[in-house]
Amino acid sequence: MSADSRFPHLLSPLDLGFTTLKNRVLMGSMHTGLEDNKKDFPKLAAYFAERAAGEVGLIVTGGIAPGVRGSLMPTPSGLFNRLQVPRHKLVASAVHDAGGKICMQILHGGRYSYHPMSVAPSAIQSPITPFKPKALSANGIEKQIRNFVRATKLAREAGYDGVEIMGSEGYFINEFTTAHVNKRTDKWGGSTRNRYRIAEEILSRCREAAGPDFIIIYRLSMLDLLPDGNCWDEIVEQAKMAEAAGATIINTGIGWHEARIPTIATMVPRGAFTWVTARMRPEVNIPVVTTNRINTPEVAEEILARGDADMVSMARPLLADAELVKKAREGRPEEINICIACNQACLDHTFNRKTCSCLVNPRACRETELNYLPVKQVKAIAVVGAGPAGLAFATVAARRGHRVSLFDQADEIGGQFNMAKKIPGKEEFSASLDYYRVELDRSGVDLQLSTHISAEDLEGYDEVVLATGVYPREIDIPGINHAKVVSYIDVLNDKIKIGSKVALIGAGGIGFDVAEFLSHSAERDPDQSHNHFPPSSSAQSSRSTEAFMREWGIDRTFEARGGVKGVKAQPPKSAREIWLLQRKLGKPGKTLGKTTGWIHRLSLAKRGVQMLGGVSYERIDDHGLHISIDGKKQLLEVDHVVICAGQVSNRDIADVLEENGLSCHIIGGAHKAAELDAKYAIREGSELAARL
Repeated sequence: MSADSRFPHLLSPLDLGFTTLKNRVLMGSMHTGLEDNKKDFPKLAAYFAERAAGEVGLIVTGGIAPGVRGSLMPTPSGLFNRLQVPRHKLVASAVHDAGGKICMQILHGGRYSYHPMSVAPSAIQSPITPFKPKALSANGIEKQIRNFVRATKLAREAGYDGVEIMGSEGYFINEFTTAHVNKRTDKWGGSTRNRYRIAEEILSRCREAAGPDFIIIYRLSMLDLLPDGNCWDEIVEQAKMAEAAGATIINTGIGWHEARIPTIATMVPRGAFTWVTARMRPEVNIPVVTTNRINTPEVAEEILARGDADMVSMARPLLADAELVKKAREGRPEEINICIACNQACLDHTFNRKTCSCLVNPRACRETELNYLPVKQVKAIAVVGAGPAGLAFATVAARRGHRVSLFDQADEIGGQFNMAKKIPGKEEFSASLDYYRVELDRSGVDLQLSTHISAEDLEGYDEVVLATGVYPREIDIPGINHAKVVSYIDVLNDKIKIGSKVALIGAGGIGFDVAEFLSHSAERDPDQSHNHFPPSSSAQSSRSTEAFMREWGIDRTFEARGGVKGVKAQPPKSAREIWLLQRKLGKPGKTLGKTTGWIHRLSLAKRGVQMLGGVSYERIDDHGLHISIDGKKQLLEVDHVVICAGQVSNRDIADVLEENGLSCHIIGGAHKAAELDAKYAIREGSELAARL
């Protein structure tokens, strides 16, 4: 089938001289956890093969260590001896059999390694790891360089089409190239030339070892986002060095992991950092790849058409939908399951040492375990509740061949997604609902909205699935029925006109979301909304990106060192005076996602939201909310008290069915109440649909 005319730049081949890529999509590196154990390599091969069959132009693996000291974890995902080659051959062969090309990323953890054998240019401990690294001697540096060369040779022996040498995000090479960590006074430190000497040696020696017909990508840190990061002239100098040293492609790296600026979370505008790559592109004569928050073919096409880059990197979007490129080529972009950049099942899993997956696609990294095969016996199935769990079950079950009827008493699908999508910075959740609307229609689900279902209505079905969600948890505080007290549901559904002073009881995910919602103006000024766009639009307005840069203190002119030195962040002022309260001792927000929680806490703090732990709630009256902390009583003179104290399962129909002797399957929040936990709901719905 010919390529869709809407994406001429995205789907055009890229000639690298000795080989040609079928399109301009690079699947960016993601550590999945499957790399860490030999027994999981068949799963890793299946995972990559599915993306290759989905027509990705070039795949890059998760980080593979060139030696033990460079491994991220004590049990390394590495390639540093021939005994490891066969498992990597399995991966490369699977991708080639599916019609794809794949590069192995060589990643040396440096001081970001989670083990006591870590090494770095200087003995300076990372703020995000528990071990102080050893400063390398001159001989030690030479050994690490040789390890990169050895890994390159072995990668070629394993059948990879190339390697990506990781020189960004604060890992080993990046630690040498900036003065932030490199405090050396020998030939490996000091001047710009000395600091990038190690990258030059690695690139040139790897090119010599690999030969001319082998892809070498250099991942260059183009925006460190650290006050003592590199200035633009130093970065350009490194890029020119990489080209001269033999790099085939330069990939863009944005920010160090320790930088306190979000770069890939959902509140970051789509394509927010392509301006960095656009500035670099005229400086070199080899292809450059842009990255970060590019999640649809429309966004990618606009970036390429604008001339910001020669290729786009999509990592998490290809977790969400392995066939993203194929669907774009075949004119089916509306069928793409879009990454919502939540990080809950990918990065949060990785940093908690769990196998990576995807909130909207629980098959990701489970391609050998979770499959939606055609049914042998067609059943009539009733699904009650069109939230994430019900939608996931209904669409998968119908796709497999069952006759599915989906009921909901609301007048639209989505359940709690309809509240989540209203949170400033979480508008991407709308994209998931767009996807499910298409899937419901494509799979032939009988959707009946605005329909109240009784137990009697469910008689006669072969299977009944209850995805009836949750209720807000009720709490017992004197004055809880006061007119000032409202539910978070009423707030997020705009049923209440909230005053200028608000107390939120409960500082879990719901409390933080409501605080974010209320801290923005009621008019939702688009200049202060990070993602002010329709879910299917090709890109966001530049004004939205500019607002994000102002809020987090990023200098787009790049006069500031590291893009941030001396730049004052300009967060928007909160529309209200807000107190976010919890009974538990400690700082609120500790239960939030590992890779995004700090962003939510910092974002609210910038807006002046007061977050208090160890709170006892005394009473609510006309004066406001009476509390005590450490025995000291306080009065918060608020207009409203919003209850965000968690949820309980809605099992009303289930109880009636059981009384009538009818069995049912209970999934999602109805099975296990958790705060807006779509990851659990979608996974459980999909797994049940695969079994029935």
